[in-house]
Amino acid sequence: MAEFVYGHWAVMETLRAGRRSVEQLLLAENVEERGMVSQIIKAAQERGVKIQRMPRRILDDLAEGGNHQSTALRVASYPYADVEDILSLAAQRGEKPFILVLDLLKDPQNVGTLLRVAESVGVHGVILQERRGVGVTPAVVNASSGAVEYLHVAQVTNLVNTMKDLKEQDIWIIGLEAGPDLRPIDSTKLDMALGLVLGSEGEGMRRLVRDTCDLLLTLPMRGHIASLNVATAGSVALYAVWQSRGWQGWEHA
Repeated sequence: MAEFVYGHWAVMETLRAGRRSVEQLLLAENVEERGMVSQIIKAAQERGVKIQRMPRRILDDLAEGGNHQSTALRVASYPYADVEDILSLAAQRGEKPFILVLDLLKDPQNVGTLLRVAESVGVHGVILQERRGVGVTPAVVNASSGAVEYLHVAQVTNLVNTMKDLKEQDIWIIGLEAGPDLRPIDSTKLDMALGLVLGSEGEGMRRLVRDTCDLLLTLPMRGHIASLNVATAGSVALYAVWQSRGWQGWEHA
């Protein structure tokens, strides 16, 4: 099933990643071929992708109100991975599994932001529940600036059962929550094989998801605000895990 990826970086990274079949590049009829647009056109031409100009209002409709920046790409649907693919990638890199687990997040902007950071810190994959949460939609691809095109993202039928399966493979399941009586994230060495679990906006983790975690951690707070947006908190936690691993994979200048 075809869909439309939109926005400069989402379109560019989808072309560069080469994971999806691409049918057509769509450009607003009045957009100038310079800067990022010229780079997108070149990348499309290198892949032999057809280019078509069209009225901006059609792009508005295809992007469903999103900021398309006069560009859209007609592509095959997102190629989800299996959990086994995620674990295989960790083995190929010779690293302990580092997985992001999202429990029914609803906001595409939050999911896209987290996927962008997850790709930046080198997670081996992301696990989502198939129903009731946001999947990898064009809005998520745009919010991730195309980073999701380089990630293994698995959709599972039952998130709790998947977490239990990971635990049986000696992967620690660590939930991030806000609360005064929880262990602060800096009190635990996070260089083990782990899955970092983030709950949905407002509600947090579901009870069974929380109860399945091996450990619950929180971010220390000293200001007047009691909690952070899930994308902000999750981003800080992802970097905390990477730092605990000694910035593994980063080539120091």
